[in-house]
Amino acid sequence: MHTPEALSKHYIPYNAKFLGSTEVEQPKGTEVVRDAVRKLKFARHIKKSEGQKTPKVELQISIYGVKILDPKTKEVQHNCQLHRISFCADDKTDKRIFTFICKDSESNKHLCYVFDSEKCAEEITLTIGQAFDLAYRKFLESGGKDVETRKQIAGLQKRIQELETENTELKNKVQDLENQLRITQVHAPPAGSVTPKSPSTDIFDMVPFSPISPQSSTPTRNGTQPPPVPSRSTEIKRDLFGAEPFDPFSCGAGDFPPDIQSKLDEMQRQRWRGSKWD
Repeated sequence: MHTPEALSKHYIPYNAKFLGSTEVEQPKGTEVVRDAVRKLKFARHIKKSEGQKTPKVELQISIYGVKILDPKTKEVQHNCQLHRISFCADDKTDKRIFTFICKDSESNKHLCYVFDSEKCAEEITLTIGQAFDLAYRKFLESGGKDVETRKQIAGLQKRIQELETENTELKNKVQDLENQLRITQVHAPPAGSVTPKSPSTDIFDMVPFSPISPQSSTPTRNGTQPPPVPSRSTEIKRDLFGAEPFDPFSCGAGDFPPDIQSKLDEMQRQRWRGSKWD
């Protein structure tokens, strides 16, 4: 169907719908494949009733195996090496369905892959068969060395794919960290600025009075300055109204009428005598 160069140096692409894969107990057999097709068709019918569409994939067939890719991004979803494919067939009752069984490289389980192609199911099956035939001829010509080389190449390709996935994840993490840092810098205050702290208030929303703290020049909440606190003299004590206390004995003689002055003089003499006897 295809030239040997197309399958050995390149690949043959096909488009199909991927119904999925399921584990099977045997590596080959028509009944094994038929049960897998019935199982995946039923699962796809349920998903379709839920509004999910059958995903489309691109198949790349060569003497090295069958690759299943996303048709838009070309991301490899499954890489089935040819020496791990043990069975391939199309469904004679449904001309659109074709399958192959491949042994998973990690779990060593046999998985049956089921596809839906409206026009190319039989052609895809024959193309895989032709790739098997060409690979077997190369195996005989190289004495088995070519198989080991393909295994090494497949291992390297798998490792490259893993590293690309890790690289993508690391790029996403770095991008997230850069976005978080950018947001932090936008909301952070300028360097050297000091955020003013509002004084704590009591339950009446009043600033508590501190007798040892200096009088603040901050205006009150209604916008007016508080009245100045009168200075307290340590030499002369004043009363509540700011007046000096009255001392009748410190006044001059001419400050009172004669009768009051005489009584004051007598009270002062009695006070002097009392202090003398004490």
